[in-house]
Amino acid sequence: MIDTAHLDTALVAGPLLEAAQTTPTALWNDSSDLEELRQSIAFGGVGATCNPVIAYTTISKHPDVWTERIRRIAAAHPTWGESQIGWQAVKDMSVEAAQLLEPIFHAHHGRNGRLSVQTDPRLHRDAEAIVAQAVEFSELAPNIVVKIPATETGIKAIEEATYRGVSVNVTVSFSVPQAVTAGEAIERALKRREAEGLDTATMGPVVTIMCGRLDDWLKTVVSRDKIFLDPAALEWAGVAAFKHAYGIFQERGLRARLLSAAFRNVLQWAEFVGGDVVVSPPFKWQALINASDYQVTPRMDVPVAEHYLEQLRRIPDFVRAYEVDGMTTPEFEDFGPTRRTLRQFLAADADLDALVRDILIPAP
Repeated sequence: MIDTAHLDTALVAGPLLEAAQTTPTALWNDSSDLEELRQSIAFGGVGATCNPVIAYTTISKHPDVWTERIRRIAAAHPTWGESQIGWQAVKDMSVEAAQLLEPIFHAHHGRNGRLSVQTDPRLHRDAEAIVAQAVEFSELAPNIVVKIPATETGIKAIEEATYRGVSVNVTVSFSVPQAVTAGEAIERALKRREAEGLDTATMGPVVTIMCGRLDDWLKTVVSRDKIFLDPAALEWAGVAAFKHAYGIFQERGLRARLLSAAFRNVLQWAEFVGGDVVVSPPFKWQALINASDYQVTPRMDVPVAEHYLEQLRRIPDFVRAYEVDGMTTPEFEDFGPTRRTLRQFLAADADLDALVRDILIPAP
């Protein structure tokens, strides 16, 4: 159960708040937009996630705020290029959102009240560079959690960054093997810290499964490969993977919490209520759910219908994503959703560069 008594924001009754107050399931907002985050906190939200796409969208959505701020960053750093200026804007946005969550962070002793900042996707081939940036980002505010991708390179960085005291949010993760491999890397690092007398009690690692992006990919595969199955099953793939991973985390005593992201349908909240997990829907989905008449019922331990699992097993990439040994670590980076998501995040970096360029050197 998430304690919301400490929140300064006026709470808004509804299913999200009820779930936050009566179950261990934590609500985080899938954006660091300050206005959305304030409203999410009113629904019982206790954290926030972000990625390059979300950061670019937030900055481009508020030109009245960010145009002048980007000009000021550029003026203060006359030798910086577009990428450095854009990333400083992302850092500034993250620090402000983190401040909004600090009271929650202290009340929850580091478990919640965290703001996710993603490492630069352009570093995805360099573990040492990812770790260095993760450490830098973790020092922006006491309640930062740093996103690192669940690729072969990323797994190495996840373990080392955790060992150095960084609370990690594993991202670019769509499958049980990715989640379990990352969870075990975090666990090894936590044990190394404890063996050396270093703090772990106030760390808050989470391991994301981007449920909706797995669903998206499998729908693409079914269409591409002309696989005949019950289309309703395709709405359950991410849910099935998440629930399966949750059971394995419990069996193996992995301390990192699972986090559900890339929201596509209300199952990706309702089916996880009751679990000691984080669910991170975009704000528009939170508003829809909290205004509904849904009756909160713990469903985390309710298995996905065998009919849907049977249908989904007709898709080889679902089997790869669902079985704990469905992929080896070197295969993570070649998985369809991984390639697609890395490309999207890299494109968002380029979009942010272009936005800064248009502000500093407007077309004649």
